Amino acid sequence: MRGLIRAVIFVFVIWSAYWLIAGFGLRNAITAWFDKQEEMGWQADFSAVETAGYPTHHVTRLNNPALADPVNGTAWSADWIEFQSPAIWPGRQMLRFADTPQRLSYFDQTATIQARDLKAELQLQPGVALVLEKMALTAAPWTITDDAKALAGGQTLGLVMEQTDLPEAYNISARIDGFTPGDDLRDLMRSATTLPQSFETLEFDMTTTFDKVWDRSALEQSRPQPVKIDLHLAEMKWGALRLFATGQLNVDNQGIPTGEIAIKAENWRDMVAMANAAGALPDQAVSPVTRALNFMAGLGGNPNALDMQLNFRDGFVALGPLPLGPAPRLILR
Repeated sequence: MRGLIRAVIFVFVIWSAYWLIAGFGLRNAITAWFDKQEEMGWQADFSAVETAGYPTHHVTRLNNPALADPVNGTAWSADWIEFQSPAIWPGRQMLRFADTPQRLSYFDQTATIQARDLKAELQLQPGVALVLEKMALTAAPWTITDDAKALAGGQTLGLVMEQTDLPEAYNISARIDGFTPGDDLRDLMRSATTLPQSFETLEFDMTTTFDKVWDRSALEQSRPQPVKIDLHLAEMKWGALRLFATGQLNVDNQGIPTGEIAIKAENWRDMVAMANAAGALPDQAVSPVTRALNFMAGLGGNPNALDMQLNFRDGFVALGPLPLGPAPRLILR
């Protein structure tokens, strides 16, 4: 019996010593990363750091963290953030964010994010490079506002980015339940009054290949850039409006995409009216665009459904035969 007690005490002491050493190392790694960013010219600070979770986990909380990169004009701040990991393996991190408002800025534009149970799961490969194997972002009801004006909101949020057998390629999927458009988009409902306040479905699934793997250099140096996008499915259902998309794009080193995205739109006339109300489609273009799309919809046998392609060529994008203008640059900053 005494031998068993000694063994239990020995294991307890060894585990406690390991927990303390590993917890100190994890805490030091987080604070050292903030110090390094300051040396590189960032604003990177926090008011206090706390460690908890004994004996099964390591929980490191930073109070009042703030990060700002003067090069790309981005900044973030919150009341607190927690890093939680199993004590046996710190490479599986769970980041928990404060339920109180967070602020995300891009140059002179600032958005306020408030979400319940906002969590980010990170699975990293062992090693100093900290290669990302999986990232998942989830939240219960959330809102994004700008100067007290609603930009977007939803009942749930789910985003998953997972590494494939090709290290530079990641499966990326997202789903938002009860997505509610902000005030600006809601104003467009005047042209389609039958639309409900929130979307029935908003989700997508794609595989994106980058020019390098996602690891610690993505934060410390430069972001991996997309070189190929395979859109398996993007789907939006909003009342009578239905939109589906699938296709592939190749992206050059200037961020210019080339390829085709097949689109199916139901009740497309309401979409044209909304684009016109938003200012994306000038008044003088509404009639010719409607006639052209009506003709193409008629070829498919259903005048309310439109099957078309977004064609990306030579830096421009066209919807079927209709030129839309310069293609967007797909560059992660």
